[in-house]
Amino acid sequence: MNIKALIVMLAVAAMGFSSCKKAEYNFGSINTPTNLTVTATVAGVSASTPNGAGTGQVAFTLNATNAITYRVDYGDGTNPQMVAAGTINYKFTNPGTSTYTVVITAVGTGGVTSTITKQVTVFVLYSIPPEIVANLTGGSSRTWITDNLAPGHVGVGPADGFTPSYYAADPNQRDPCLYDDLMTFTKNSDGTISLSIDNKGKSFLIGASTVFYGTSGGDGCYALDLSASRKLTFMDATSTSTTANSTRVQFVVPGNGLINFGTGGSTYEILALSATGISLRNIGIDGLAWYQKLKVKP
Repeated sequence: MNIKALIVMLAVAAMGFSSCKKAEYNFGSINTPTNLTVTATVAGVSASTPNGAGTGQVAFTLNATNAITYRVDYGDGTNPQMVAAGTINYKFTNPGTSTYTVVITAVGTGGVTSTITKQVTVFVLYSIPPEIVANLTGGSSRTWITDNLAPGHVGVGPADGFTPSYYAADPNQRDPCLYDDLMTFTKNSDGTISLSIDNKGKSFLIGASTVFYGTSGGDGCYALDLSASRKLTFMDATSTSTTANSTRVQFVVPGNGLINFGTGGSTYEILALSATGISLRNIGIDGLAWYQKLKVKP
């Protein structure tokens, strides 16, 4: 082998060695974020609306030393967001008043993190469909009674169904205390609807629900004070109903409230509604679907 060829071979070998050498990278110093703070400002807070005016809007202001970005989990079931420092406007959508635990994670160089939590209570006003308001309240206030002559004015069926396939009451078949209740739905100035009930001192309860209402015993009439007006919380129906068998609107009667008779369930889905009649469905404490029909008080 001549000297020229040897020189070429050594040069090629040197290049190969150089190409196999592992590259080195320098990220700089790794700094864990410190002094992480968050403030939450609910839109529309006042003395009369301590949890906001109903828009659901909250402004979160995030700050930390050595933070590159922030991961925010709003605690409402939505996917967490990666955001920059500063103020982030977020809209909660769950109707009614809810308290959320918001988790904020500050991310520093190299992926190191610091985390804090912040609780925020927000009121979200659901926009009740106008036809529901008009039929339920008559535009101001409307009183309803049990449609005692209608077949199935009290009924029960499986939780996954939407008809009273287990039992449907014949006209005037139930206890007298179930037929004398006056249920008045009133439209409030803020667009909400309140319910007041004159049950003449007693309401019918199914046996499985009596403890829920603070008493005990089987099916029957029990002394209950339902006179206080209760503001209802409306929302889209959470059942598997369709527009073919429901209005797809439901409401919650707060404070262990009930309509006409008690099942231990306080969420009522409006299956059908007109200016003269209502069909309601709720899931009782026994896990069954209970039905009732009301009519406008003559």
